[in-house]
Amino acid sequence: MSDHNFSRRRFIQYSSAAAALAGGMLPANAMSLPEPGGLKGRLYKTLKIGMVKIDGSLTDKFNAVKEAGFHGIEMNAPGMDVEETNKAIQETGLPVDGTVNSTHWQVRHTDPDPAVRAKALESLKNAIRMTHAVGGNTALLVVGKGVDGPAEEIWKRSIDNISQALPLASELGVYIAIENVWNQFLYDHEGDHNQTADQYVKFVDELNSPWVGMQFDIGNHWKYGSMGDWIRQLGRRIVKLDLKGFSRAEDKFKNITEGDLDWADVRKALLEINYTGWAAAEVGGGDLARLKQISANMDNAFGLV
Repeated sequence: MSDHNFSRRRFIQYSSAAAALAGGMLPANAMSLPEPGGLKGRLYKTLKIGMVKIDGSLTDKFNAVKEAGFHGIEMNAPGMDVEETNKAIQETGLPVDGTVNSTHWQVRHTDPDPAVRAKALESLKNAIRMTHAVGGNTALLVVGKGVDGPAEEIWKRSIDNISQALPLASELGVYIAIENVWNQFLYDHEGDHNQTADQYVKFVDELNSPWVGMQFDIGNHWKYGSMGDWIRQLGRRIVKLDLKGFSRAEDKFKNITEGDLDWADVRKALLEINYTGWAAAEVGGGDLARLKQISANMDNAFGLV
């Protein structure tokens, strides 16, 4: 890794993973040295807690996730039981790498009502606190919806609101990880598949903090642009990955590796930006057999086998 690519953000990501390994939070093979020319050893697999359809305690769910081949799990916050989650971590050795904000679709940073935006800010802060309390380092955030007003207004509202959470994110070492979703904001929802990541780049850069980046969803915007090119454009701003499949031909989300998403170019782009970190599945979940299938699909998508 060359000096100019060894950014502070990537250093923190790598150091966090190393610290988790030292504390027994990751399996030893999760921190193996990257293989030359490939992504093996660079990516740690995780998934959303809502995908885990396993009966029993949270510890039972964590054990199933670990057995399926994942290195971590993402919880929902606010709303997560911190004590129960830490107990499951201790009993299974499976870390919580991050959280998904549980209220961001309904209580939004783009809302025209200042009282609603205040609630959105408090929800984000609580998510950051809970993430830190269970040892995670990303709080995924959907910033709002484009239907909340003119683009320039919702841009300013969301920037101003999220900025107020930056001191806490910095203090606790938790990234605010903005996800690209179908929310009619920062892209043209009625546009074609030749769009770029320009607006996402500008939005992240305007927040101007090492603790804000993208939890880039590889499948979400294949309908609107080249995901390899978006990865190249976002570069160091990507602090985490989400993934699912998508078919332009069917205009439909698919399982990972299904559809027509160009995974070969995605792999190439990730290597070009020297990405090392977490990749979270976000597809329909299920029982242990289904979780194993998702884990294998991730291996195939990233060339980890």
